[in-house]
Parts: sequence; C-alpha cells; structure tokens
Amino acid sequence: MNVHYDFRFADGRHVAFRVSGEPAPKPQKPPAWTRLDHCKCSNCPLKAEDSPHCPAALAILPVVEAFGGEDAYAKVDVEVTDDRRTYRKQTSMEEALRSLLGLNMAVSGCPILGELRSMAIHHLPFASSDEFIMRSVSHYLLEQYYAKRAGETPDWDLKGLVARNQKLQLVNQALWQRIHAVCQGDSNLKALLNFFSMASSVSVSLESQLRKLEARLRGA
Repeated sequence: MNVHYDFRFADGRHVAFRVSGEPAPKPQKPPAWTRLDHCKCSNCPLKAEDSPHCPAALAILPVVEAFGGEDAYAKVDVEVTDDRRTYRKQTSMEEALRSLLGLNMAVSGCPILGELRSMAIHHLPFASSDEFIMRSVSHYLLEQYYAKRAGETPDWDLKGLVARNQKLQLVNQALWQRIHAVCQGDSNLKALLNFFSMASSVSVSLESQLRKLEARLRGA
C-alpha cells in the first residue's frame, strides 16, 4: 500500500506526504501531546509502559505540524496517487485533511482505529458522507460473509458496525482534544470534527442513512 498526497498552494508552497500500510517511524523527541497518557482515550486498551506514545497521535503528528496554522476553508490543489490511479481536486483544507488524517489513523497501529484498515487499503480520497456510509456498510457485510464461511455467526443486522463506530467516536474525541492546544489554525481540528461526524452518522443514525441510500439505489 502506497498513497501519496501532494498539496499545492496558491502561494507556490508544495507539501507532500506518503502513507504506507505500516506505522510511521517514531521521531526522536515526540511532543508531549502524543504521549499515551495525555488525553488518553477512555476505551484505549494500551498501557503506557508498553506504548509510551499514542500510535494514532504519532501517525498524524507530521500533518498536524505541517498544517497546524492553516485556515480550514483555504483552497488547495490536492493530488492523491496510489498504486492504481490518481485523484485530483481543488478543495478546502478541511476536506483534504479529513481524507489524509483518516487514512493515517487507520494504519497507525491503534488497536481500535485498526478496524478501519480494510477500508484504508481501498482508500477513497474526498469521500462524501453517503460514500462513507456505503463503504462502511459494504466492508462490514463482506466481513460477515467471510465470518459465515468460516463457520462463525454473521451479524447481518449491523449491530457490530454501530458498536464499532461508537468506539471510534471516543477515539476521535480524544484525538481532537490532543491537538486542540497545538493548532493555531483550525484546519486539523475541523478535519477531525468532520471525520467524527461521519463516524457518528453510522452509530447514531445508521437506519435513516440506510433508508436514504435505499431510496437512491431504487431510483426514488
């Protein structure tokens, strides 16, 4: 897995990131806000003696440092290239960072966010809320199909998907608290809030979201 994000600004700046399927190497002196016990997620299964720093915080650290002072609504040209195709879009920093941060977190090594890894492998940049719901449900149902083939009891009612996204909400909230004090601008914060709202839509209003998708699939 290799995904390249290239940001080009109107003032000539060019910032690039590469995301692989492996956790990013830890810097020599990570900032205090990345320590595991700083704003630790209430449902985090890790222990500080085994993992002194939060894997998700370390994963998003380069992005937070690069764009911590940016305006969320500033326009930027973004090119995303993976092993199969290239995506290009002129969009807001908020939307671009939501996409990049979500990918970074999913492959960070966090045991909770790691449940999104299968979606990260088939990363879709700039996904809308409807696309997020469609992909979340589709991936989850495929997992249940393979569970049935393995002789396990599948969850066709999506109860596990709702529970998964409830756990993700707690992680997103804690990550937002972590970076709140270090971001002079609001692009990273709004991106995380946007990502958080998508996870919320799965756990809080999944049924209504599915009804909307059903109407569109049926051509209503």
